[in-house]
Amino acid sequence: MKLDHLAIAVADLDAALTFYRDALGLELDGIEAVEREGVRIAFLPLGDGTSRIELVQPTRDDTGIAKWMAKHGPGMHHVCLAVPNLESALARLVAHGCELIHPQPVRREDGTPYAFIHPRSAFGVLVELYEKPE
Repeated sequence: MKLDHLAIAVADLDAALTFYRDALGLELDGIEAVEREGVRIAFLPLGDGTSRIELVQPTRDDTGIAKWMAKHGPGMHHVCLAVPNLESALARLVAHGCELIHPQPVRREDGTPYAFIHPRSAFGVLVELYEKPE
């Protein structure tokens, strides 16, 4: 298991980039619009590039991240861990009584399976699990 990304919710992606890219000096690896989820995401690799910061801006008010920001404001949204086998990771979590937002893996447009663990089971932190192809 390894850290895949830290997701930070932002109201204005361009303004956030003036800090993370320009002031901190992180390289911008690209910006992606994910219409299905109603977000724009800026990818900023860290270290050897296997982990990154993702700046996530909602593009619609009806999305989960927009609703989260209405309640909490901008800031740290979730931590994502890469796991070798998502199905077995979810089974282990269920066996330990954890509450899952996604009991079954969901697939990103690129085919990457993912699932979220409810913050009630992770001491207040929203945790996402990815199964990255080798």
